[in-house]
Amino acid sequence: MRRRRPAAVALICSVLLAPAAAAGAAAQGLRGAPGAAAATGAPGGNVPAASAAPAGPAASSGGADPTSLPVIGQSTGTARPEGCAKPSDKGTERTPWAQTVLRPEAAWQLSRGAGVTVAVVGSGVDAASGVLEGRLALGPREYGPGGAGRDCVGHGTFLAGLIAARRQDGTGFAGIAPEARILAVAVTDETGITTPALLAKGIRDAADGGARVIAVAVPVPVGGEDLAGAVRYAGERGALVVAPAGPDATSSGASGGQAFPAAYPEVLAVAGLGPNGAVSNGAVSNGAVSNGAGSNGAGANGAGSNGAGANGSGANGGVAGTEAAGPDGRVDLVAPGDALMSVGPGGKGYFTGSGPSFATALVAGTAALVLGYRPELTPAQLLDRLKATAYHPGTLLPDARVGYGTVDPLAAVSAMLPGAPAGAAAPPPARAGTPVAAVEPPAARPGDGQAVAVAGCVFGGVALVGGLGYVLKHGRRRGWQPGRWSS
Repeated sequence: MRRRRPAAVALICSVLLAPAAAAGAAAQGLRGAPGAAAATGAPGGNVPAASAAPAGPAASSGGADPTSLPVIGQSTGTARPEGCAKPSDKGTERTPWAQTVLRPEAAWQLSRGAGVTVAVVGSGVDAASGVLEGRLALGPREYGPGGAGRDCVGHGTFLAGLIAARRQDGTGFAGIAPEARILAVAVTDETGITTPALLAKGIRDAADGGARVIAVAVPVPVGGEDLAGAVRYAGERGALVVAPAGPDATSSGASGGQAFPAAYPEVLAVAGLGPNGAVSNGAVSNGAVSNGAGSNGAGANGAGSNGAGANGSGANGGVAGTEAAGPDGRVDLVAPGDALMSVGPGGKGYFTGSGPSFATALVAGTAALVLGYRPELTPAQLLDRLKATAYHPGTLLPDARVGYGTVDPLAAVSAMLPGAPAGAAAPPPARAGTPVAAVEPPAARPGDGQAVAVAGCVFGGVALVGGLGYVLKHGRRRGWQPGRWSS
């Protein structure tokens, strides 16, 4: 009989744990194996368990089909013969793949960006969609007719939606920081083109308007002291400037060279990722997304000098010569940038867009989440925190293509950085040439059902052993004769 006790306990435990094991296997299947996305620092294969994000956007994102929505670009290149962008009549109930990957809602219990103003310096922001109701302030228009609420291109409105749109009934779309305020500053002409001087004015306007985060929608190919001074001025006023690491690609796939103000060391330079986790130049032609990984597009380049004049590699401030750089510019972080969905001008319909400027909006929204929870952070501390909490690639940091990795909203808001009290700056970024392992997700904790099953097994086993002991003890005492009931 004694030899059979362990077998009985094992049998009961196996029966109790079978459903939990199946559930655990299913959960592991959702997470998947790290692949190309993990190699580039994308959260496709390395997702914190707390975020409960799926393995990758391609399998379960439910994102809007780029071919079903009208396209909005950074600029039109030439004047539209038909005039400004037409309102979209397209709707969707799907959740965009970028939201599925970044899972900003995991951070919303701590912060939704309330009290933080994010400036969108670009083509203007149209309020017609209603997703920014009560949270849109109109700054100056530095060029062209009308005010900052007129958006002929639609690009600024699209970015503002990515940053701070509230969720509407019947759709899964929402901005990264749905309670942040938007300050619209218009600096482009009717086709979305701007100049360094206009951009400098816009950045100063945004800083004077109380913005804590300044999202530059349209970069310029040359800098200058005026633009560099505007970036410094914004930092002195407590604002972090976030800008595309390169211009969005045209329909032909060409993406140009240098991008300012991203070349300046105080600016957080952002490149875009495609749904497959590869760095992309964001080329869009007739709604088809082209993942231009390789030599095209911001951030998809090999290491080298960033060629930013006096601000080139080795003179970027901080650790000399350690910034990620390529022929098209320096990259600090990456975020989803291809086939994104957001609102546009003139109505409540949706558009799609691709390019580093769209990824910039997602990073700017994440910065707003952080400041909503940690308002005491300086621009330098905020910049360091976003880098330190990114999904790091398994390469030397900063990586020439993805910088410090893919932005992580939940970690950026909630992480207690090693050796730093709450609100303090992150540890200095790793020097180039120092091997840095990829950031691994925390060990998965048993689900509620599995925990109950384990507890039931333990208590059941204890009860079984105790019961068998009682039977054996008293059975021997009575010579295995049945007992008699006595009252």
